[in-house]
Amino acid sequence: MDRTSCRYAAKKTDEPHIVERLKELAQQKRRYGARRLHVLLKREGLVVNHKRTERLYRNLGLSIRTKKRKRLVNALRLALPVPARPNEIWAMDFVHDSTNGGRRVKCLTVIDLYSRECLAIEVASSLPGLMVARTLTRLVECREAPETIVVDNGPEFTGRALGEWVMEQGVNLAFIRPGKPIEKITYNFFRTFEKTVASFWFN
Repeated sequence: MDRTSCRYAAKKTDEPHIVERLKELAQQKRRYGARRLHVLLKREGLVVNHKRTERLYRNLGLSIRTKKRKRLVNALRLALPVPARPNEIWAMDFVHDSTNGGRRVKCLTVIDLYSRECLAIEVASSLPGLMVARTLTRLVECREAPETIVVDNGPEFTGRALGEWVMEQGVNLAFIRPGKPIEKITYNFFRTFEKTVASFWFN
């Protein structure tokens, strides 16, 4: 055994002034976590290792209690309407597939629930809400806007871009209930239509 190891005496690293300064900064910056408080202490030359700051932060009970964000709902999830004529109710959904090279591809499919006509198929590697709104704009230029569009609760359909578009066009969005994908298949054909589109484009 080395002599220095026998004679080594542990040094106290938690100086009171560091603890007090950490408390003061936590009171001044109430929304700061351990990482941001460590930067402030390091600027003052009090600490070097971030693990030390995190340990003091945890032992002092300074952790911030996070509040879970509530998800906003754009429309009431009522019973899905039944179309009585063409161009009254549309339905939108995404088809996911990949190319031979392994690249992911998304297809936005828009259909008329009464006539079962495919109104549009938008294919791209990424289809955010803005592109969904642009696709609907092109459809409205060729035909009359529907009264209702049935969609699921995906981020592309619950985002701001589509919300602003339906307000401008005066169209209602009918959301299915979360965890109830079968509601979207009101006439038991939408999923079969998706598989047909995928096989047509990628096989």
